[in-house]
Amino acid sequence: MRWAGQGVEVDDGALPGLGKAGLVRSVQTPEFEGITFHEVLAKSALNQVPDVANLPFRFTVNTFRGCTHACRYCFARPTHEYLELDAGRDFDTQVVVKLNVAAVLRKELRRRSWNRETVALGTNTDPYQRAEGRYRLMPGVISALAESQTPFSILTKGTLLQRDLPLLRQVSRRVPVSIAISLAIHDAELQKAVEPGTPTPRARLELIRAVAEAGFAPHVMVAPVIPYLSDSTAHLESLLAALAEAGASGVTAFPMHLRGATKPWFLEWLADEHPALVRRYRGLYGRGAYVTPEYSSWLRERMRPLVQRYGLAGSSLAGSSMTRGSGERRDTDPDPVAKPELQQALTLF
Repeated sequence: MRWAGQGVEVDDGALPGLGKAGLVRSVQTPEFEGITFHEVLAKSALNQVPDVANLPFRFTVNTFRGCTHACRYCFARPTHEYLELDAGRDFDTQVVVKLNVAAVLRKELRRRSWNRETVALGTNTDPYQRAEGRYRLMPGVISALAESQTPFSILTKGTLLQRDLPLLRQVSRRVPVSIAISLAIHDAELQKAVEPGTPTPRARLELIRAVAEAGFAPHVMVAPVIPYLSDSTAHLESLLAALAEAGASGVTAFPMHLRGATKPWFLEWLADEHPALVRRYRGLYGRGAYVTPEYSSWLRERMRPLVQRYGLAGSSLAGSSMTRGSGERRDTDPDPVAKPELQQALTLF
């Protein structure tokens, strides 16, 4: 791909918020039809999670903002509004790339004040979305963390992680490394409709297998569980059986939440594809972002025997830093706080 000749100056009137991100140029390529990558020079890499979030990590790093996985339910969509971009289609097609993230991270990790606390990767948008194959940001980030003896965790839906398994094995001899894969939909047709830019369930099962064979204990986020679409016993059992066969060490599950601009974006899709469910969703979510406590309890009881049956009760979030959802300083790179659903996840099994 000839990316060097694809740069264009961005009119501040068209994308005014990108000035906050240190925009260098914007890039389009036939390999990513319909996607614009906004290459920026980040001022910071480490993002601190507020203490009130009560999460098992206090620092995160995000290499991208926006995500071509285009998951309809993605809780991170509202963060695009900080750049005055739309949380719907813009989130899927206007992706911010932090070209210098590894260099900035190295500098921050050299500070005397850095205490080598665990850093979570993949808390906002996926670090192994397809563009990582071109930009190769993660090897630098991984190396920077390892060189500073900083433990870290990775959560991804992206099979590009497999490219970095040799490096991850190498650095895991020096620092603790946790790897988690997100796979909540086993039905390939539903997955394609709700997560159109993600690798297939089969591809992610093969990734889990590869991670396990590389000597890691892959945890799987069966999240979000989508009410009335992916919460049947048959679907969940087929998924957990496949996860166990692939070598997953444990699972965490919680129901879908729809915060801020994510909610109308998802409900628009639901009205088009499953109009009979719209009334049920209104009853389940009301005017809020979370399902009723009754549904959460129902899902917990449905999952519990399946988790036990397939031996997937291992390594909970409390001991591993492997989850999406953190709140970060507004002046750096904000991630939304996912505290309520994480509390559910921590106590699910």
